[in-house]
Amino acid sequence: MQNLPKKVRSKKLNTRVDLTAMVSVSFLLIIFFMVTIELSKPKGIDLALPDKDPGCGPIACIDSNRLYTILLDKNDKMITYSGLLVGPLEKPKELNVQETSIRKEIYLKNKRIHEYCASIGKPKNGVIVIIKPSKNSNYGSLVNILNEMKIANIDTYSIVDEFTPEESNLLASR
Repeated sequence: MQNLPKKVRSKKLNTRVDLTAMVSVSFLLIIFFMVTIELSKPKGIDLALPDKDPGCGPIACIDSNRLYTILLDKNDKMITYSGLLVGPLEKPKELNVQETSIRKEIYLKNKRIHEYCASIGKPKNGVIVIIKPSKNSNYGSLVNILNEMKIANIDTYSIVDEFTPEESNLLASR
């Protein structure tokens, strides 16, 4: 027989798909979607609201002994009083925002009101500070008072821009 040329056959290689990269990508996608779902959930904060009593309005339900109001005026002046202005627990005081006396005043009020609330059986209740900046007050005074709230660990405070006629008269007289 003659030497016939042999057919050249190519070697068949085993086809194998490496899925390592696919697994890594799928885990990254799962983690990404879990994180985005968690971040998109609405977050809420707890509010210290008065007890539900059908016979009282918004201010009548709050013990006026817990209220401490700070009126901000021009030239870093402020007037503070405890309780309601129609019957304040002590005479209104005039203080300066820049002085450290406001820090001491807020700290002492908070301590006194915590003691009062503990004596009536509500030890978790503390002072409620109402901050009322006037149109003449500057933004720096408000920021300083908010810093003092943080330093004194005041949990419940509010910024209100409405003045009662008595408060307007008090600011005008000083």
